[in-house]
Amino acid sequence: MRAWRVSRPGLREEDEPVPEPGEGELLVKVLACGVCRTDLHVTEGDLPTHRPAVVPGHEVVGEVVGTGERVGIAWLRYTCGVCRFCRRGAENLCPESRYTGWDADGGYAEYAVVPEAYAYPLPEGYSDVELAPLLCAGIIGYRALRRAALPEGGRLGIYGFGASAHLAAQVAIAEGAEVHVFTRSAKARELALELGAASAGSVAEPGSLDSAVLFAPAGELVPPALEALDRGGTLAVAGIHLSDVPVLNYQRHLFQERQLRSVASNTREDGRGFLDFAARHRLRITTRPYSLKAADTALADLAGGRVTGAAVLVP
Repeated sequence: MRAWRVSRPGLREEDEPVPEPGEGELLVKVLACGVCRTDLHVTEGDLPTHRPAVVPGHEVVGEVVGTGERVGIAWLRYTCGVCRFCRRGAENLCPESRYTGWDADGGYAEYAVVPEAYAYPLPEGYSDVELAPLLCAGIIGYRALRRAALPEGGRLGIYGFGASAHLAAQVAIAEGAEVHVFTRSAKARELALELGAASAGSVAEPGSLDSAVLFAPAGELVPPALEALDRGGTLAVAGIHLSDVPVLNYQRHLFQERQLRSVASNTREDGRGFLDFAARHRLRITTRPYSLKAADTALADLAGGRVTGAAVLVP
């Protein structure tokens, strides 16, 4: 099979045997694989790989070899089930957790293997290409939205408007929120308004938001995002990697019970909750397909801000 492996800087394409599933695992023929910003961080070295020369990709839609069932492979692929975090329903914080495309080979390939307990059934009514971004961009955006503690009918700020943000915005709007998007991209601002955002610009007024989610991996946006929160507001940082955050001023940025929260992966409950939402609410998923052989081009386009919505590889 053809597969791409991390070879810093970037990727190298290889021809290798189809992997063999172990006990409790499924062999999946990859039908589509989303290109996530986390993949970019792994290939560029912002996130050191846990497995040398790993195959990236953790937004995988595939067909189980032998049964033909369509399943999804996401970022989280193992937790111990017995630690204090797992026992209290916070398996995303498990110290023994393992991740697709970081600890184990992912979906930038023609075949992939996944533990059956971590494979997701997929909602009907979507194409393979549409489904792929739901498996990380969608799930992590859903968790970030919950971490932002948005009050009912509240004003939500979204900073950055890529694959994850454009899905989280639709969830928030469907649930009655007033969504305001802040991004430098004119195309992204146009998409945000088409999806129902109340406004799309580049700067938020101080005290104008009840909650916010930072999707852009830019630490310098944390202070203005906190300052834009009204009293009691919460800012959730959705990315696994963030550039350094400037010094905060307590009175301007945190006083009046403003909160700053990170988002660490997701639980399987998050995944099931979001995919159930997608089954009940037809989401508009903006994608740009690439052939598998163009994986390096897709990553370069993502890094250069040339992708609106989500890039998706199709073997």
